[in-house]
Parts: sequence; C-alpha cells; structure tokens
Amino acid sequence: MAQVEVDGLQLHVEQQGSGPTVVLLHGFTGSTTTWGSLTELLSPEFEVIAIDIVGHGESDAPAEVDRYRMERCTDDLVAVLAKLGHERATWLGYSMGARTALQLAVRHPKGVDALVLEGVTAGLPDAAERAARIASDEVLANRLDAEGLEAFIDFWQSIGLWDTQVGMPAERIAALREQRMGSDPVGLANSLRGMGAGAQEPVTDHLGEVNAPVLLVAGSLDQKFTGIAQELLDALPRAEFAAIEGVGHAAHFEDAGAFNSVVLEYLRRMHSGGVGRS
Repeated sequence: MAQVEVDGLQLHVEQQGSGPTVVLLHGFTGSTTTWGSLTELLSPEFEVIAIDIVGHGESDAPAEVDRYRMERCTDDLVAVLAKLGHERATWLGYSMGARTALQLAVRHPKGVDALVLEGVTAGLPDAAERAARIASDEVLANRLDAEGLEAFIDFWQSIGLWDTQVGMPAERIAALREQRMGSDPVGLANSLRGMGAGAQEPVTDHLGEVNAPVLLVAGSLDQKFTGIAQELLDALPRAEFAAIEGVGHAAHFEDAGAFNSVVLEYLRRMHSGGVGRS
C-alpha cells in the first residue's frame, strides 16, 4: 500500500499481482476494501491497482468542493497511474467509480485499454433533472453535516437501493457498515456536492467517441441500471452487457462469485485478443 501525491492531494493506493494493469474504482462510501475477493482472483494474472477516490478511505478529504469535481478527479487518477509507471490500464468501476471511469475514458482516451462498468450512468443530460439531483444530493450532504457520520450511514444502508440485500448474512452487512464507518464525513459530503450524478457534466453526447471495449454489468434485479445499460449498449461502439442474476445494484457484493467470474472471463478474453481493441 502507498500514498501517491498528485497536485497536492494524497491518494491511497493498493497494488497486487503482475501482468496487464487493472485499476479498481469503488462506489460512494466505499474504499479499496470494497473489492476483497476480486483482487485475490485477478492478481495471479493481472497487476491490480485499487485506489481510494478523493474523500474516501485513506485518501485526503479536502474542504474545498472544487477539489472533488469530476474533471479534477479523472485528471488525478491518470496522474496516479503515470506515477506508478503506466500509461494505460483497464478501468473497472462500480456506481460512482463507474461514472468516474467512463468520464476518464472521454477525457483521457489514451489512458484506457478497456472499461468494466458496474451500475453506471453517463450522467443526466436533462438540465431540470440535473438540478433536481444536485438539490437532493445537497440535502444528503447537509444531513451528513448536521447529524454526523453514524446516523448518515444508518440512513444510507436503509434506502431502497439496497432492498435486495435483505436476508444476506448479518455479519456481511455488519462488515459493510464497519467499512463505511471508516469514512471521513467531510469527504462524503463534498463528494456528493462535487462529483454526484447531477454535479458531473454528462458525457452522453461523447459515448460514440469511446473506442475502447466496454463491459457493462448490472444486477438483474436492478431495473433502473439494467435499463441504462441497454441504452449505453446502443450508444457505445464496442460494448457488451452481462447481467448478474438474482441481485441488485451492488452485484459485486451481493454475489461476488458470479460477478468475479464474469469480470475474469472478460479480462482474459480482452487481453488474449478475444475482444477487439483499438
């Protein structure tokens, strides 16, 4: 593990394995620990680099919201990769991390071999919808500021997005809560304000420019994001889609075995020439 400094920001990085480079980007309230068994599965064949996105995990959580803007975040991630000696990588992201990886592919196409995007959106092209999302994220950020981290995490774990996790082993849910409780409340609040789905510039009009191969992944019970994946499948030139059956938004958590198998098979195929590359 290491702290890598880019543009005055310390980002926490964990590296394991050797081979083609795969960068892992977690979701909101996540960290490098999100990936657990996936890192272990990939590292015999790939160099796996997991990064705590700004405001999360052991990375810095600056007070300035501008430091969390998606443009700054993608620039920082490419800079981290360069400091680790790599010009290109496969970028695998979940939810917020998937949005970030897709933005990075638009802004820094030369840094992308391929994308694996779980629960992704290209942003909100409708101005009114963006404004509404910015307002709702501000409410969440204010709630975090006012009530503190523990109350916010308890609320966050109760929202409908995670209904498919009801009935999962209690110890796994408790471990997830413990990981989230390690978050910095300033970092989470500013992440909502700076790089939420409303705050980011949508890349809908640029999807045709993404020439890298893309694997879109969603849980079959996550109707919203399976629908979005189908739209992206039509818009991205070299995309394919995999549904993880019987799970919701956090497919990598709800059925790690199935998710990990899909990812490993795709990466093997891509790096052996089985998926067309630009």
